[in-house]
Amino acid sequence: MEAVYLSFILMLSIFLGLELIAKVPATLHTPLMSGSNAISGITVVGALTAANQGSSDVALWLGTAAVALATINVVGGYMVTDRMLAMFKKKD
Repeated sequence: MEAVYLSFILMLSIFLGLELIAKVPATLHTPLMSGSNAISGITVVGALTAANQGSSDVALWLGTAAVALATINVVGGYMVTDRMLAMFKKKD
């Protein structure tokens, strides 16, 4: 029964995410994505916890990979935001 419940939540979140993304104007897309990438910092903390709690080698490697990928996501989000904000600066 729990698998059905979790599958329903997954399908609902996919549908809601697609609907929300489709309605966001292009001018707001980059700032909103930057905010969501900043929230991905929570993923880094969770991945660090998972890597630290790993009782097997597989858990340690998966946790390390999660830390690396989440860090790339956060840094990339800030780089995109910096580039987007640079477009709005006055040029001398």
